[in-house]
Amino acid sequence: MSKNASGAGNQQGRPDESLGYYIAGFVDGEGSFHVAIQRNPSTKLGWQVIPELHISQHERNKHVLELIRNTLGCGYLKPNDRHKPNDNTWVFVVRSRKDLMEKVISFFERYPLRTTKRHDFEKFATIVRKLHKKEHLTPAGLKAILQIAGSMNNNGAYRRIDIETILSHLEPSETVRRTP
Repeated sequence: MSKNASGAGNQQGRPDESLGYYIAGFVDGEGSFHVAIQRNPSTKLGWQVIPELHISQHERNKHVLELIRNTLGCGYLKPNDRHKPNDNTWVFVVRSRKDLMEKVISFFERYPLRTTKRHDFEKFATIVRKLHKKEHLTPAGLKAILQIAGSMNNNGAYRRIDIETILSHLEPSETVRRTP
């Protein structure tokens, strides 16, 4: 175990090796690298790309989510869905692009995932890097990001919006047709 009191890291600000691999394994089982796409008329192309790391856990294990948040040094915890009376789960979320770039991606590159979720992470990292380079501000860049996002998480088995519908609205002429 760690040689410091919290068990969260060493003097260089990195978690000890066993904690890093524990968190990677935990995220492999309980986490999700997700890219939300939502209509937003205030954005240049009318669509917003929101990359997120989600990890959920029953409230009795909320302390594990707190450990992950403290180790990564970013994100927040919230009740998962309080609209469902029997939902006693909490979710750890990281949405900040800066934190995703500087903390989350580097962490999971140092402590790689071992399941097929690793492929989603690699796609997620590519998308976050493209967003960082502002590639989403052109129709071609947004299209490339959407195509990658559409291939994530079992090809979007739980997707609420059809990526192909969005892509059909991005014309090669660098304009966007908006539907009512």
